[in-house]
Amino acid sequence: MLKYSPLDAEHRAIDARMTPFGGWDMPLQYAGGTLSEHLACRHDAVVFDVSHLGTVRVEGPNAFEQLQKSLTNDLHKIAPGRAQYTHLLDPKDASVLDDIIIWWIADQVFDVMPNASNTDDVIAAIGGVDTTATRAVLAIQGPQARAKVATFFPEAAAVGKFKVAQCTWNGIACTVAGTGYTGEQGIEIAIPNAHAAALWNALLQAGVEPSGLGARDTLRLEAGLPLHGHELGHGITTLQANLEWVVSWTKGDFIGRSVLAQEKQNGVTRVLRGIATDGRRPPRAECNVVSHGKVIGVVTSGNFSPILEHGIALALVDPSHKVGDIVAIDVRGSELPGRIVELPFVAKK
Repeated sequence: MLKYSPLDAEHRAIDARMTPFGGWDMPLQYAGGTLSEHLACRHDAVVFDVSHLGTVRVEGPNAFEQLQKSLTNDLHKIAPGRAQYTHLLDPKDASVLDDIIIWWIADQVFDVMPNASNTDDVIAAIGGVDTTATRAVLAIQGPQARAKVATFFPEAAAVGKFKVAQCTWNGIACTVAGTGYTGEQGIEIAIPNAHAAALWNALLQAGVEPSGLGARDTLRLEAGLPLHGHELGHGITTLQANLEWVVSWTKGDFIGRSVLAQEKQNGVTRVLRGIATDGRRPPRAECNVVSHGKVIGVVTSGNFSPILEHGIALALVDPSHKVGDIVAIDVRGSELPGRIVELPFVAKK
């Protein structure tokens, strides 16, 4: 049974193309298409309905320690009113069960934001209450995102990068975080279901373009951001995904720490790299990466970059292969020439 966003009727009213994703029926694109939406995010402002993401409320006097002992990052690095990216690991093999954003709402109140299909697993590991069904979440992203939100909701527009605030719009209490998944500036607003359509329409009236999951994926790929089930997930550890910065080795124990520490000591057998390919033909997930006729890894995500106008891919490859190395990607028996490059593919100041 698919779940439906509180904004489902709004999407269908403007002829969104819907698609199943993580157990939800969500917009893939709107009338203008994915390319137009992608470019609008890079140059102006768009809004994504990301209500399919989970929200798990963890609160009370033990909430801090509960999260600290479960997740890889160190909450001592931040404070109430801040957000943090972190991982939940499988205790058996240190695979990334989920990558998570924590919104630290108040002293003993946290909203943990899992990926769509992982909410139940996250609750089983860390506890908390699933509040996903009570709210919609809108991600407004792009260089003009804050300016356009400021025309009708200036309090939300003022929330800085990786900050979290309780804001009020037209008497409605919202939670606003300076987070996103595009590599652009922007905010995410959690609002009670009953008022989600009003906020959605206010954004459209302010000139923010609706955008679907198709553009969200190409944007995060250009930004070199991992997607669970591709760059993270079963059999893929934080170290293999080149995300050791999200691990605190000094804070004490957390789920999967001993296994991950053993991998660190032994050295990873594969590591995530970015590959830029020649021409407009897109590389695709599960294609082999080849060097001198030998398979050295596999593509986890690939597509055409609308900004760079050539193919780009994230791939797990033998760690001996470094930035600058010439490689190829085997796409149905035809090799796409490419090279390993620094991430992100598209850097924003």
